[in-house]
Amino acid sequence: MLYAILCYKDEDVVAAWSAAEDEAVMERLGRVHETLERRGKLGPSLRLLPTTAATTLRKASEPPLVIDGPFAETKEQLLGFYVVDVADLDEALEVARDLASANPGGAYELRPVLLYNPDPRPSAASSPDPRRAER
Repeated sequence: MLYAILCYKDEDVVAAWSAAEDEAVMERLGRVHETLERRGKLGPSLRLLPTTAATTLRKASEPPLVIDGPFAETKEQLLGFYVVDVADLDEALEVARDLASANPGGAYELRPVLLYNPDPRPSAASSPDPRRAER
């Protein structure tokens, strides 16, 4: 079963990390990623740009209102997410605990996912190497 693990944290705290602190967190997260990849459990994972880059479309009126920024004012922001293929919620919680251990603070929200629209783009692994096509 697919689960989205949504990663919330105060983005001002993350933005204030030194390069060494950011690298240390990414190295610890990399070990969690490698474990999940070996087990065939890791799907896409994305790191979102800051909320200052967000745009929200509110559909409470016609035409919908488009505003700069995130949907809600909160202390913590959605900074990224993982999609994992696990047996059940318990296994998804194990993954979230590993992620939390690698990157303490914030919160991880888990939601079951139904595949709505598979990515139709060919994967990078199956795409021809554009450098070879030029030769």
